[in-house]
Amino acid sequence: MKAAILGIAGPTLAPEERALFAEHPPAGVILFGRNIADPAQLCDLVAALRESLPKEAVLMVDQEGGRVARLRAPHWPELPPAAHLGALFATDPDAARNAARAHGAAIGAMARDAGFDVVAAPVLDVPVPGAHDVIGDRAIAADPAVVGALGADIAWGLMFQGIVPVMKHMPGHGRAGLDSHHGLPRVTATALDTDFAPFAANRDLPWGMTAHILYEALDPAHPATFSRRIIEEVIRGRIGFRGILVSDDLAMGALDGAPASRALRALAAGCDLALYCPGEPAANRAVLEAVPDLDVALIPRLKQTAIP
Repeated sequence: MKAAILGIAGPTLAPEERALFAEHPPAGVILFGRNIADPAQLCDLVAALRESLPKEAVLMVDQEGGRVARLRAPHWPELPPAAHLGALFATDPDAARNAARAHGAAIGAMARDAGFDVVAAPVLDVPVPGAHDVIGDRAIAADPAVVGALGADIAWGLMFQGIVPVMKHMPGHGRAGLDSHHGLPRVTATALDTDFAPFAANRDLPWGMTAHILYEALDPAHPATFSRRIIEEVIRGRIGFRGILVSDDLAMGALDGAPASRALRALAAGCDLALYCPGEPAANRAVLEAVPDLDVALIPRLKQTAIP
């Protein structure tokens, strides 16, 4: 399997996509709203993907609750954004911890029943005043200890349902003044321990996702996704994460270069998997032809969950 997770173009698996995956099988596929119409259609698509991918490959979805959800009403329940958990914690910590586990379990059950293995949640970014609202109410709270605790509970709920959680966006997206979908945010702060803390508290989770953020104090030349220094010294070092590291979507406007070049740069920096989401056939082929095979030691860990 190739060290990449890709999007596909539409609500069915096109013949050229099926042929590409047979020739260069990816480590997984991520689905978006453009791929999901209703449960019957999604069931057929998941079956087609399972037939076309190696049995170890994963199916992934963004399903946080709130505005980031691909499984939506009227066919799936709408869940509130993570910020409601932080607000509850301020008045009743025990109720918030229970609610966070229930929140994760509800997402996990929804994703599991739809055929997914991996959910890109929880968001462990710590927001700061004046930051862009791309994170906004996706953030649990402004207190890193609360973020770490409730994030662990959300992850527990996901894993309880057999779903692999992906904590994001490492080493922290909460200070970004720009939406990294459209441009490269630059963080000038030098005191970043509060940003790292929720990730360090969850260092034993199975998967993590990088941020397309340039942290001038850590690496003035490269955003985290492309920075070997940040991945080795901060994500693997100070934070202590030893799980599978996937890039954020490499098609985002924060980055430059051709799709294959972006994927190779992310892998060279230390990401285990390159994530490329738009589902463009030519770009998918270029990425899969360029990237190496996934480290065989990681294959058994792709779907592995462990409840802490």
